[in-house]
Amino acid sequence: MKVLVLGSTGYIGSAVTRRLTAEGHQVVHFVKDAGRLGPDVASRVGDLADPASLRAAVTDDIDAVLNLATPTGDETVDAAAVDALTERLRGTGRAFVYTSGVWVLGATGDTAVGEDAATDAIAIVGYRPHIEQRVLASAAEDVRAVVLRPGIVYGHGGGIPGLMTGWAKEHGTGRYVGSPATRWPMVHVDDLAELFVLALTKAEEGSVLHGVAHEGVPVAALAAAVDIAAGGTGRAEPWPLEQAAEAVGAPFAEALALNQVVSGRRAVTDLGWRPRHPYVLTELAEPA
Repeated sequence: MKVLVLGSTGYIGSAVTRRLTAEGHQVVHFVKDAGRLGPDVASRVGDLADPASLRAAVTDDIDAVLNLATPTGDETVDAAAVDALTERLRGTGRAFVYTSGVWVLGATGDTAVGEDAATDAIAIVGYRPHIEQRVLASAAEDVRAVVLRPGIVYGHGGGIPGLMTGWAKEHGTGRYVGSPATRWPMVHVDDLAELFVLALTKAEEGSVLHGVAHEGVPVAALAAAVDIAAGGTGRAEPWPLEQAAEAVGAPFAEALALNQVVSGRRAVTDLGWRPRHPYVLTELAEPA
């Protein structure tokens, strides 16, 4: 497949493009500045906030579109981007995979929730469910539209656990927001990359998938493992929400305190996804 990828140079995007290439697919990068890529790298130039550039990028030779780009924060702009990206896919059966996230589910309680659970998005992703519905509605026009919601991503020192490692080095101990009972659904970035490729190639139109390998990782244990990764002894202490909000902003602090248990079983049963990378606590406590 020839796949147009938005957000291809980011943490998740880089892993996905490596996986696509390893499986023999051709990646076309959608970027603001093609000069940042090598001279022989296929690319289209544009901006997520410029619908005309998005429409122009989806040429007839593009077999699928994968949107991993960070949302603009403006619902009108992001909705227009979805419309532009799907315009030339309509009536063709070609795939459009949109990246959302598990924060749209809100707090879940103690029982793992699946893709059919109602959304209750927290502020940082407040309008994202509307964009998800816009994506899924394009399936009625013969777009193989898929929404993929990753959990908290880890691996290779990146993602939120990478931020936590930096905080542990700065403060001399691992820190977590919320109570010791708070849990996060998590996934290794390379396992997630495999799932994105499966979604592009195998998922049915109108699908919603959770990219979650570990349903509920205790954040207190995660913070202790982060302290070890930062050179400490495995100490962890609570970070009061008010202090965290001052340091990272209230919306992100709320997300860090969010207690979720989320199932990724549908991807396993429907697509044959098999997460195989080390558990996050193992990777952090025994860094390569």
